[in-house]
This record gives sequence, C-alpha cells and structure tokens, in this order.
Amino acid sequence: MPWKETCVVDERMKFIGEYLKQERSMSALCREFGVSRKTGYKLVSRYVSDGVTGLFDRSRSPRHHPQAVSEDMVSMILSVRDIHPGWGPRKVLAWLCRHRHRTDWPSASTIGRILARHGRIVPRLHRRRTAPYSQPFQSCNRPNDVWCADFKGWFRTADRSRCEPLTVTDAFSRYALACRALPRTTQGLVRPVFEALFRQYGLPRAIRTDNGPPFASTALAGLSSLAVWWIKLGIQPERIDPGCPEQNGRHERFHRTLKREVISPPKDTLDQQQAAFDLFCLEYNQERPHEALDGDSPAQRYSSSSRAYTTRPPEIAYPDHMTVRKVRPSGQFWWKGTDLFLSEVLVGELVALEPIDDRYYQIYFGPLPLAKLDEHKRRLIKPKIKKRRKRCHKTSKVLPMY
Repeated sequence: MPWKETCVVDERMKFIGEYLKQERSMSALCREFGVSRKTGYKLVSRYVSDGVTGLFDRSRSPRHHPQAVSEDMVSMILSVRDIHPGWGPRKVLAWLCRHRHRTDWPSASTIGRILARHGRIVPRLHRRRTAPYSQPFQSCNRPNDVWCADFKGWFRTADRSRCEPLTVTDAFSRYALACRALPRTTQGLVRPVFEALFRQYGLPRAIRTDNGPPFASTALAGLSSLAVWWIKLGIQPERIDPGCPEQNGRHERFHRTLKREVISPPKDTLDQQQAAFDLFCLEYNQERPHEALDGDSPAQRYSSSSRAYTTRPPEIAYPDHMTVRKVRPSGQFWWKGTDLFLSEVLVGELVALEPIDDRYYQIYFGPLPLAKLDEHKRRLIKPKIKKRRKRCHKTSKVLPMY
C-alpha cells in the first residue's frame, strides 16, 4: 500500500475544516497542526476574505517599487542602444549622463539587465585573457606624444574594388585622426594622407607602426623613404617587434571596433566605403564614450600639436664632435679614401659618424643609430636583427605497418 502524500494547502484546508466544526478551541487546533495562533488566525482571515485561494502562498515581492526604472528611462536607454548597437551598458550610461542632464540614471549593471531583458544583448563566450602588455605606452602622457598607424587589412567592396584602410590614431586620447580607403599600400598614396594630417593637427613626437611597407623596408635599420621623411620632420619612428601586435594594442582595439561597425559587411563602392569611414570617425571621436578615458569621448581629451608642419624641413643638425657626410646617388659615402655603401634610401641625406674609440665609429641619421664603422677593415657592422622564435608544433608519430 503506497504512502499517502499531502501538501501544505491540504493541511491548511484540514485546519479550516476543523475550525469550522467549532468543536475545539483555536489553541488546541494550532497545537494539533503544529502552527502558532498568529498563523492560525491569519489562515482563517484569508479564508474568510478570499476563500480557498487565500490558503495558497502569496508572492513575497514588494507591491511598490520606489526605485524602479521608469518606462521613459527604459525607452531612452533602448533608443541609444538601437542607434549604437555596438555600445555596451557603460558606454550607454556615459552617453546619457553627458547628453541627458539627469542625476537619477540607473547603474551600468541595471542598464545591462534592461538591455538583456529586451533582447538587445547577445551573451558572448567567456575567454581566458592574459595580462595586458603596457610597456610601449609608458611615454604616452600627452596628446601627440605617439601616433599609431597601420593598415587594417585589405578586403573587396561589393564591386570587387580592393580596399586597404589606412588608420591613424592618437595613442593618448584614442582620437581617430584618419581612416582612408586606399587601393594600395604604396608610399605615393600614404604620404599625402600624412601631409594632410600634419597640416591639420601638427606634428607628433613619434609614430608607432608595424614592420610592413611603406613604414619599413629591408634597408639598413629598416628605414623606408617614409621613415626618412618623418625623421627629417623631427618625428621618431617606432616599430613594434615582428609578430607582436599587442605592443600596439590600443590601435588593434580600434581596428576591432572599425571592423564590427563599418567593414562587416563592406559597402558597394570605394567611395561609399570612405563615406562610411568618415561617419564612423566622427561618431567615434565626438559621441562614443571610452572606458579608459573615464567615459569621456576622444575629442574631449585631444588637442592639436604645437609643432607646426613645414613643407621644407631644415637639414638635420649634428653636434660638433661628429663628422658629417652626405650620401651620394649610389647610396655610398666617402670616408678617408674609401667608398662605403650605406643605403639607397638615404640618397642626398646627411649622416654623422661619432667616434667610439680609436677603431670604431657609430653612424647616425638624426637620432637613429644605423651601423658601426670598423675603420681598420673599412667595413660596416650592421646591427643584428632579432629573429622571431618559431613555434614548435607537435606531430603524431606514424607507426610502420607490418
């Protein structure tokens, strides 16, 4: 014979049934059912007012929510998210605090729950992340200390035109200085872009790039014609280590946002793609809050450089203790009866030799050391190039068949 099952509501109905018989006192009934007299009287009052439904458990949630987010606030939050679908709760909150002057906006976590409740957030898979590499950014203390430049990676528009987006940002303020849709990565197309930037924003102290053309080459010290022009303007070229994009992490993060907002999917033509880039940069600089800037937009932290651009930069001046030589059209310079080949990239430029000891000289182009000169052997000693360590891939051993 199976055990009889009972529930709380059944016990309460039995309690009410015994109470309606009026055969025992309330104290005796409560002792029999193991409840207090306060609970007994509460069950009776609920039965009298609501009938059997009053014996069921009621919700313990408060009937009034004085801190609840109003429908007007919810609609504003959703409208900002719909206009900027790539923004998270913290960026939405920062934008609302800056453009809608109210002091009762909910927290970022509450905004996140509102967006999730209305289907505006798609949960992402959790990733294990490593500590950020911050060493290259220690000198970025002011706007225009370091500009970051790179190509996003080519793609084709809908009409099959090749697009090579050249991007330039300010490392301190994250201000998007340029995003140009170029058909190729040649110096003839890249230099006019930087000339326009120098005229509009002034000169930075350094420009950080990768090791690809036209920023670098296989010439001595990795110099390219573009890098030589920068040095003559008083700009220090900085190149990250090969295969280490994390050293330019701020710019790579900008590329991620650029790809999500504009490139995926690409536009129909190159002109339409450029128009989309212009609108993106305007919103990115003026409207989009940045968490690393305490919710400010890049335009609130950026200011133009005080170093003006000149089309004819002066010749590089060297200290008096250095010996200055001019690189001839063959890429060589004359040193004590011997022609020494330096680099064709430096044709027509002035280089300086600083004595180290009785035998060796250090050759400079501006502040950049190029190579050492062994005067006894009349040859140049080029600096060793750091080779990228190859990754070891495990391979499964194949057993012979008998």
